[in-house]
Parts: sequence; structure tokens; C-alpha cells
Amino acid sequence: MSVYINDSSGKDDISVSGTKEEPFKSGAFALFVNQTGSEPKLLVYKKDEDTDGGYVEISASALKKARKGAEGLKKKAAKQEDQDKKKKEQDAKDVAKRLELMNITIKEDLSLPKARSMKIGRCYSAVDERVKVCGWIHRLRLSKSVGFVVLRDGTGYLQAVLSGDLAKAYQTGTLTLESTVKLYGTVRKLPDGKTAPGGVELDVDYYEIVGLAPAGDDAFTNRVQEGADPSLLLDQRHLMLRGETLSAVMKVRAALLKAFRRVFDEEGLTEVTPPCMVQTQVEGGSTLFKLDYYGEEAFLTQSSQLYLETCLSSLGDVYCIQESFRAEKSHTRRHLSEYTHIEGELAFLDFEDLLTHIERLITSTVQYVLEDSVAGPLIKQLNPDFKAPQMPFMRLEYKDAITWLNEHGIKNEENEEFKFGDDIAEAAERKMTDTIGVPILLTKFPVAIKSFYMKRCADDPRVTESVDVLMPTVGEITGGSMRIESTEELMAGFTREGIDASAYYWFVDQRRYGTCPHGGYGIGTERILAWLCDRFTVRDCSLYPRFSGRCKP
Repeated sequence: MSVYINDSSGKDDISVSGTKEEPFKSGAFALFVNQTGSEPKLLVYKKDEDTDGGYVEISASALKKARKGAEGLKKKAAKQEDQDKKKKEQDAKDVAKRLELMNITIKEDLSLPKARSMKIGRCYSAVDERVKVCGWIHRLRLSKSVGFVVLRDGTGYLQAVLSGDLAKAYQTGTLTLESTVKLYGTVRKLPDGKTAPGGVELDVDYYEIVGLAPAGDDAFTNRVQEGADPSLLLDQRHLMLRGETLSAVMKVRAALLKAFRRVFDEEGLTEVTPPCMVQTQVEGGSTLFKLDYYGEEAFLTQSSQLYLETCLSSLGDVYCIQESFRAEKSHTRRHLSEYTHIEGELAFLDFEDLLTHIERLITSTVQYVLEDSVAGPLIKQLNPDFKAPQMPFMRLEYKDAITWLNEHGIKNEENEEFKFGDDIAEAAERKMTDTIGVPILLTKFPVAIKSFYMKRCADDPRVTESVDVLMPTVGEITGGSMRIESTEELMAGFTREGIDASAYYWFVDQRRYGTCPHGGYGIGTERILAWLCDRFTVRDCSLYPRFSGRCKP
């Protein structure tokens, strides 16, 4: 029998017949597929210069090479056959094992005491009690005989152990990070030398899957990867919030706002909720977000201060905690386009009273946060070196700050020595604050660089009764001032700033119908959080940060 070989047009495939019309590509493969009976005669296609070529019998040396190649293919085929056989046997075992595991029924033992449903945070004190906890799988480690799960529900973390059939069951092998489950079991105190959240462990006797999170390419760890580009992580903010650090900051934030309200209550201030859609400016027109309000021009508020002032005569001292908006195209680590503004306004006080009130507000609030059972340990974890500020804060007038900066060789934004009237930019302010290393009440800023409503100092009309509270590592967290009491002086302020006073008739009326000495301040929640939690940027301190170029998700 003759078999044809053409190394240019042939094909080494078992479906090929080996005829002249359907030649093999190699002699080795031709011999490999024709192992039964006598060895076939191999005809190899040869092309010469005078003809189109034709088939000739294979040379002795080429035949020898082909036989060796065929032997190699035979061994390879045998090895593959053996591997296929073993794989088939293993697949059969795996199927049998899977069927065995799938036949393991996870059932609640109704003879056990009824499980009491509770949040994880309460489990720590429920030692030896059978409980039911629900949450998300924060960490997961499975083996053939035991499974370790760290469950999260927002109130804490709980280490749970699955053993016996619970660890072996097929459905246990399908568990993934961020899947939601209900765990039933007995809370056990950990033996000495072992550690886990709350010092306890849940000995699971039954569990239910509520929702399985994806595995593979869509697994949670592929969506939020440590060290990824910050903008990509911000796109996944809804998932990043599940991390231990961001969730800790948000818990401290909740405790901080609660503590502020507690101190305001102790100080006798009443909470009010001014509008966020306004038609007047507070901090300069260049940072206003404009909107079409039923055909009229309106803005998102920069501050609720003006509205707070209108409440003094009816409600007394007041405060609000709500969003403010600044359209600054700034990408510094302490600027946001939307932030939570804590603002207070107080009547019948002088500048020194205002400074003392601000000191008391900050020190008492921080103390309450540190005493909080949840937030206190989290601050210690996030910011181990944090030291609570003590009264009194250092007082430093603007003119003395200018002298300090020049004496220490710190230049202004034009890289020149500071002179009276210069705005102290963030970098210089931060360097001064971090060098001094204590909270500072920076006071008496020049009229030209402060807002139209700020009261001038009686002993130096060049400056205002104004204050910025500066904290080491974060800079300014509070700005405040005494307000102008006189109608005439307020109108002059409008004129100086080029503001049409007619839209502020309601604000002017506060001076016309019974004026009084009054002052107030605003505190950026995210800035004070960055200081408390040692965060590099205020973006870490906002649930969904908004800044220039970022308004999603």
C-alpha cells in the first residue's frame, strides 16, 4: 500500500486518507496512523527545476527518521491515553464525591435551644448563648474538615467556625467573599493566647445562604484591588465602603456629629434646618453653583450663616448641620465641592466669648468622641498618636503670624516675604501650624481678605474680629467672626464687595429691627475627621466625595 506525503499541502490528521489527493504532511504521522499490517510504502512529493514535480519513494534516511518520529508519536499517544484515563477516573471520583457532599443535608437541630437573633456587636457579651447572626462574609478560609468565616454586619466582626458536615457540605464550598449568610451557633469565649474580634468565636451548628456573591472574574477582590488607581477606587466607592478603614472613618463621623449635637445642647443652642437653594451669596460669587429655579437664577448655598442670623431674635442661639457647596476648581487634599457644614450663631456676646465657646465646643466634642464605645477604639486604631486638644488654645494674631512666617523663611505665593494684607495660603499655614504643633486660634484678619459681614476691631479698623482654628496635620478646621451690627456699616460692606443689597433685605432687617452683638462660625466635618482619623485627604472622610471632576457614583 502506498501513502502520499506533501510537506507543503499535506495535513497531519487522522481524518486524512493519505492519497495523492489527500496527502499527509509528514512521514512520521503517516506511519503512526498506519500501524496495522505491513509498513506502507511512503511516496514523498518532490519539485525540481524542469517540472512541476511529482511523488518519489522516500529515501532510506528519511524513512528511518519517519519511523523514529512515529515511535515518538505512539509513546505520546499512549501517555495521553493514560492521562485521559486517569482524568476520567478522577472526574468520576469528583462527581461521586460531589454527589456525596450534595447529599449532606444542612438542617437545624430543633432539639437545641432556640437561637436568639442579635447584631454582632451584642454577641460579644452573649457567651455560652445560642444566637442567630446575619451579615456579609468579610473573610473566608475553607478546608476539608473545617471552615473559618469572619462575618460583618456593620456593628462589628465575628469569627465563626464551621466543622463536621457543615464544613464538608457542597454548598459550603460555594461560599464567596461578600456573600450574605445567617449563622446559628453558640458564642464561645476564646482560650488564652488566641485572638478574635470581641474575644469570642461562634461555634456554628446551622447556617443559611441568603445571597451568593460572584466568584471568578467578577469576584469582589477583582473589583476592589489594594493599590489600584485612586480614581478607579472612587468609581467603586460603594464597594470600598465595605473595607475596614473607610467603614471605621464613617463610624467615627457618626459619633462626631452625635457629639457635636450633645455639646450644642449643653451650650443651649437650638438646631434649625435652613434652605440649601438660595439667591444670595455668602463667601464670594466665584464659588457659587448656579441652577435654574423655575426660570429664576438660584444657587446651592455656600453657608447657612445668613439664615442662622435671622433665627437669633426668635430662637436664641442656633446651629445647623447640613451640606454646603463651593464651586472651587481645587484639587487640594482638603477641598470638596460638597461638604457637611457645622455652623453656629450666637447673640449677645463679645469676641472673647466667641473664642472661648469655640474652644469649648471642639474640646468637649473630641472628648465625647474619644469616650464613645465604638468611635474611641477606632480612633486609637486609625490614629494611635492622637492627643486630645486642651483649653486654652494658643492665640495668634494675623500680624504676628506674618512676622513668624518671615522669621522662619516661609514665603508667600509670589515667593516673596509676607506683608500685611497677604492671604496666608494653605501650604504656608500648614507649615506654621505643624511647626508650632498645637491648636491655634489665628485671629484679626485684614478687612480686605475677609467677608463683607465681618465686624472691624474697635482698636484697629484695618482688621476684623475674625478667627480660623488651625490644627496640626490638617490646618484650618473652623472659621468664624463677630458680625457687623450696624445697618450703615453692613451697607458699606455690600458696596465694597460690589453686591446688590436689595436681595439681602431680609438680612439687613436683622439690624433694623433690634440689632445686637452676635457672632458665629463654620466647621468642616470632613476636615475635623481627617484630623481625628489621621487621613491624608478629606475625600476619605466623605461617604461619596464630590470635587472638581467627580460626581459619581
